[in-house]
Amino acid sequence: MEIIVQPTYAQLVAVSAEIIRDALLKKPNLVLGLATGSTPIGLYEALARMHKTDGLDFSEVITFNLDEYVGIPPNHPCSYHTFMEMHFFNAVNIRPENCHIPQSTAVAHEEFCERYEAAIVDAGGIDIQVLGIGKDGHIGFNEPSSSLGSRTRIKTLTQSTLEANAPHFGGVVDAVPKMAITMGVGTIMEAKQCLLLASGESKAEAISHAVEGPITAEVPASVLQMHPRTIMIIDEAAAWQLKRVDYYKQVYANKQKLLSQGH
Repeated sequence: MEIIVQPTYAQLVAVSAEIIRDALLKKPNLVLGLATGSTPIGLYEALARMHKTDGLDFSEVITFNLDEYVGIPPNHPCSYHTFMEMHFFNAVNIRPENCHIPQSTAVAHEEFCERYEAAIVDAGGIDIQVLGIGKDGHIGFNEPSSSLGSRTRIKTLTQSTLEANAPHFGGVVDAVPKMAITMGVGTIMEAKQCLLLASGESKAEAISHAVEGPITAEVPASVLQMHPRTIMIIDEAAAWQLKRVDYYKQVYANKQKLLSQGH
């Protein structure tokens, strides 16, 4: 697990966008796993700018989103279908048929989950999975106690997740759907690379547990310690509880020095 600490959110976004840009330039048909939430918005805006100003081409990119609420239509203003259209898909030249987002209904969900997993495999697997992290350490909608080998399925959301997402529903907790369909932890771990972004003091405890705590289903993100190619890009505010933060900065500085020397 590589930990990259940046002074600000803007610098966090810049580093993460460069990683995806470089991967896309090497592989035009890159398969991206995408996340929603406030933290990835800056990343999507940066990639859209690269498309507009530098001609970064998304025409062959295939995407799979982590999750979606159950029980609201795709055109609902708070659905993740709407989120992705607003913050990313409408701003780049990605083909609609290449964008995959879990269905927002519980109808025949088991069959849908199996098809979603199969579609990822048929695409060659996810090259880079973008992740956020919940205050309790969840990734996707894999709440604490989720199996670390879980697959795409429907999950009941915890009270803390409902409260965290209430601002998107007019501040009304009861308006937030109580269930979501999500890639499983095991599904996420099969991505060739995971790119987790975290910003702000509210994420500091979760980051500390995920990076330096034991691997446990109580902190689903902690399983990323076992992933061979996970990069966590966090700002100073999200890093403040890390005991080895100075070492992580030293590691990154040395890596940049080697890269600048052409190694």
